[in-house]
Amino acid sequence: MNLKEVSELRRRWRPEKSAVSRIYGCFVNSSKEIICDLDEPLGRMPQEEAEKYLALLKKVLSGTLGKNLIDIVFSTQQVMDGEEHRLLTAMRSSELKDGSIRQAFYQKVISSLDLGESKYLILLACDAYDVPHRGKDDALQSDASETVFNYLLCAVCPIKEGKVELGYFPGDNEFHCAASQTVAAPELGFLFPAFDDRAANIYNALFYSRKPGELHQEFIDAVFHIDPPMSAAEQRETFQSALCGTLEGACSMEVVQSVHDYLRQRIQEHKESRDPEPLAVTAGEVSGVLRNCGVPEERVEAFQTACGQSFGEGALTPANLIDAKHFAVKTADATIQVDPERSYLVEARIIDGRRYLLVPADESVEVNGLGVRIAAAKDGGETT
Repeated sequence: MNLKEVSELRRRWRPEKSAVSRIYGCFVNSSKEIICDLDEPLGRMPQEEAEKYLALLKKVLSGTLGKNLIDIVFSTQQVMDGEEHRLLTAMRSSELKDGSIRQAFYQKVISSLDLGESKYLILLACDAYDVPHRGKDDALQSDASETVFNYLLCAVCPIKEGKVELGYFPGDNEFHCAASQTVAAPELGFLFPAFDDRAANIYNALFYSRKPGELHQEFIDAVFHIDPPMSAAEQRETFQSALCGTLEGACSMEVVQSVHDYLRQRIQEHKESRDPEPLAVTAGEVSGVLRNCGVPEERVEAFQTACGQSFGEGALTPANLIDAKHFAVKTADATIQVDPERSYLVEARIIDGRRYLLVPADESVEVNGLGVRIAAAKDGGETT
C-alpha cells in the first residue's frame, strides 16, 4: 500500500462516511481473562461515543509507512490453506457476525500478546467501501464506483488506570473513592486485506505499531505466522553494523557524512515530490556513494554482501537508516551537533600527531548563551 491508499481509507472512519454497522471486541484483564464482550450497533450509540470508537480504529491507519505501518506478506501456500489466513478470511467474509470465529481470534491474540500487566481492549470492525473511480485529474468520482472493498480493522488498546478520586455515584446516591479506567490509543493493530491499487489484495495485510521499535513479534507470529520483519531501530542498527564492520579503516568521517547526506537528500526530494509510493534505495546505490569517496572495491563488495545477507533482495528504507533531522559527532568528552544540511562544516584532522574535530567559527560564537570573541593569531601562531 502507498500513502495515498492509506489516506483514502482513513477518511472513511467517520460516522457519516463509513459503512460500519457494529463494533465488536473484548476487554481483557491482567490475568488474560475476558471480562467483557463487546457487540454494539454503531447507530444506537451516542454520537460522541461512536466517534471515539471510530477514532481508535482509525489510528491503526496512521504513522509512517515502513516504520509504524508494516507490510505483511503471506505466501501462496498460506493463502491456499494456512490456518492464520483462513481465520482472517473467515472473519472478513462473515463480516465479524460469527461469534465463534471472533472468539477463536480473541484467544489467539490473548494467548500470544505480551503487554505486561496491562489490561487492554481488542476492537474489531468491518467496513464495505464502495470504491469510487479516480479520474485522469486524480479526482474521485463517487457516482462511478468500480468495486466494493470489504475489509476489517483490528485495534488493541491498553486500558489506563487513573488516580483514585472521590466521586458521586448516581445509582447509589452516594460518594465513593474509585479509579477511572480509560481506553488509550492503540498499541498495535492491523488492516486485512491490504488495499493495493485501490482493490483487495488477500496476499497482504498492513500491520500497525505505535512504537516503531516494538513490533510485538509474538503477535505477528501468532496472527500472521510470517517471519518477523525488522523494526526501524533494528534496520538502522543492522545498516550501521554493515557499514562499519565491512569498511573497517575506510569508514572515515567523510564517508559517513557522504552516506548520511545522500540518504537525507533522497528523503527530502521524495517529500517534495509528494510521491505516494514509499521511498526505497538499494545497497547498490549506497555502494556508489562509497566508491565516490574512494573506498576500495573489495570493501564496497563486502558491504553489499553484508546488506544482502541482512536485508535480502529487498530495497532499503532511508528514513529507517538515518535520522534526517539530526547530525551529531560524539567523542568520550564532547558532542558536536550541526544542521544536517551543513554537516560538511565538521572536519576530522590530524594535527601534530593528534586527532581533532574542527568546526569553522566565522560567525558569532556563544558559550552558555554568552557571546565570546575568538582572538586573532599573534606573530603568525595559532589563534587563541
